[in-house]
Amino acid sequence: MVSKKPKNCGRKRIEISPEAIQGVPLRQRTSMQDLARALGVSKSTVHTRLKEKEIKRHSNSIKSYLTPANKKARVEFAMSMLDRRKPHQPTFIDMYNIVHVDEKWFYRTNKVQKFYLAAGEHEPERTAKSKNFIEKVMFLCATARPRYDDDGNMTFDGKIGIWPFTFQEEAKRDSPNRLKGTLITKAMTSVTRDVIRIFMLTKVLPAIKAKWPLEDMGKTIFIQQDNAKTHIPIDDPQFCQVAQSDGFDIRLMCQPPNSPDCNVLDLGFFAALQAAFQKEFPDSIDDIVTKVSKGAYDDYPPDRANRVFLTLQSCLREILRDKGGQHYKIPHMRKATLERLGVLPRTLSFDQEILQQAIDSLS
Repeated sequence: MVSKKPKNCGRKRIEISPEAIQGVPLRQRTSMQDLARALGVSKSTVHTRLKEKEIKRHSNSIKSYLTPANKKARVEFAMSMLDRRKPHQPTFIDMYNIVHVDEKWFYRTNKVQKFYLAAGEHEPERTAKSKNFIEKVMFLCATARPRYDDDGNMTFDGKIGIWPFTFQEEAKRDSPNRLKGTLITKAMTSVTRDVIRIFMLTKVLPAIKAKWPLEDMGKTIFIQQDNAKTHIPIDDPQFCQVAQSDGFDIRLMCQPPNSPDCNVLDLGFFAALQAAFQKEFPDSIDDIVTKVSKGAYDDYPPDRANRVFLTLQSCLREILRDKGGQHYKIPHMRKATLERLGVLPRTLSFDQEILQQAIDSLS
């Protein structure tokens, strides 16, 4: 039997070549409607190509401008993390003796929060006295790399501590929430170098000395910080006096300027804490402190922190490959899968050619 169904019928496919899309200026590609107008096709055609993955949606984040001196400092920092015992096979050190320190703001709530509601459900009512001045608290966080024995059992979780920049004072008058003279917690609105020094001397250093593994007593411990003006210098006399006491050798070091990708806290640790904290919906300063310190921070799995340290090493490798640049994609290593199989490496290595190109860029 011969089919009577007509062939080659229906609407003809409108082809969009990659060259045509690339020829459209970026300022005319910020929405599907703008792109469709520039290409002379309908919006539905662009949407269909998007579903077919011929067009991809990209969210672009602005990054810090790097001067030639910044790029050189990034290359030198990455090279300082190499294991000098393996000159023929460039390999990073295990980074077990480095404590990463940084600050982060935690807001009581976001201006815009996404929810999934049932059909007909009333929208939640969220209020604030001012959307531009939502209650927030800054925290100082210190973390090191977790350690495991030969059997894979964790011997040190790497959590040094997280401390809020808050203070308490008596209420000056009665209110519906409290009586006059009641101690209330307030967030510090200005964190100066003197405040950072006090926190380093009274909180960070004692926590390191109390929690550091006994087998590394006497070995040098580095505290890595960024180049913020409020941070103390690496040769601060008060810090050096306390850091070199009790049989410890603790020193300060600074990461390269404009390089958040050289710190594990900015690479993934803070983002994970923020995501866990946002699900708690605190309603006061005390609630923020509790749900960050006792909730998100304590519940953070050390295995993820260990994987972030490997991510840091992959970023350092890309910095060397890009000769100090920052416009690179962090390679996917399937770390969770490798960890589940028991073959997750402690350090990463790379080709000698990448190192040589980075060395040539310094000249």
